[in-house]
Amino acid sequence: MASAPDGGTGAESHGGRARPTERRSVPSGLSVEVGLRAALAVGVPLLVLLAVGRLDLTAYATFGAFTALYGRNEPYRLRIRSVSVGAVALLVSITLGILVAALGEPLWLLAPLLLVIVAGGTLLAATFQLIPAQPLFFVFALLVCAAVPTPAADIVPRVLLAASVAVFSWLLTMSGWLLRRARGLDRGVFGELFFKELRRAPSVDRGAVRDLRVWLTIAQNLLGVLIAGGIALLFGLGHAYWAIVSLVAVIPPARSAHSISRSVHRIVGTVVGVGVTVLLLFWSPPPLFVIAVIVVCQVFAEILVGRHYGSALVFITPMALSVSHLVSPVPLSVLAVDRVLETVLGAGVGIVLVLAARWVERRFVESSGRRGAPAAG
Repeated sequence: MASAPDGGTGAESHGGRARPTERRSVPSGLSVEVGLRAALAVGVPLLVLLAVGRLDLTAYATFGAFTALYGRNEPYRLRIRSVSVGAVALLVSITLGILVAALGEPLWLLAPLLLVIVAGGTLLAATFQLIPAQPLFFVFALLVCAAVPTPAADIVPRVLLAASVAVFSWLLTMSGWLLRRARGLDRGVFGELFFKELRRAPSVDRGAVRDLRVWLTIAQNLLGVLIAGGIALLFGLGHAYWAIVSLVAVIPPARSAHSISRSVHRIVGTVVGVGVTVLLLFWSPPPLFVIAVIVVCQVFAEILVGRHYGSALVFITPMALSVSHLVSPVPLSVLAVDRVLETVLGAGVGIVLVLAARWVERRFVESSGRRGAPAAG
């Protein structure tokens, strides 16, 4: 559900920019920190909802908590930008989803909004060089919130819940600044673990809107969500948005290599993750156990997503299915089958589009080479 909700390498999983510290075989102190704060961001609100008996609102709290997934290892003066941009984009997506749900989830409204979020989210990620670098979480938030029945009277409370959790997650993500300000903590073992890995984040890329590679990625995503979503609806699959989310997750970020390995990782990781989910939830455990599964999976998903996407999905999948189980309990077998079928559908469409993008780029390069060649004679 988190960590994308994001061919298998750290660079591709986090936006195509390799980070040496994220290629270590042993989890670093900073990646553990990211995992813990992401787990706290989702775990604390879910425990509060459990205490007040409103786990039906899990989706809004979870998507608000995704704020903590941005600005992973950026210095705080730049992290504040990434986290704030991510939070605002998530809240816009959540709010639009809630409004669509209150109107009865009409396809004529949801489809164009989805295309706007896909295109806008891709441009936003490229311009602000966000990590995660895809519009995955924005798309996921829109589609899931649109699918949850919402009375008109509940629109504002649900938006406020998501906003409150986003603010909590924002504060949690920035809270390390206080700890790191403590005298002497930038030296010794602590400094090696938690300071050396802070990397300078790239500046705002104002040229992204004019970059043809960015628009190629947008075209891939727009065409892909129409194809994957259309096929899922045509065959009446129970959670059609999973096909769309899988498609967006496997399309490489703008300016990254057109690799199909991400699609393979997603299929294999999801199948294994579904098996893990069945083992964890087959006995209809109490909500507190399900929340514990979500929290633990969130930690390991964030630790692994920058190292091996397929392994991360072994934890992402149980987390996503556990959240679905809390929001609207349905037979586990139905959830498992839907997840596998729609993941294969979305990833399969993604493979075709990645190969098509390779062909387009190759033809463009060849054409440019011919135009630039000197005339004979």
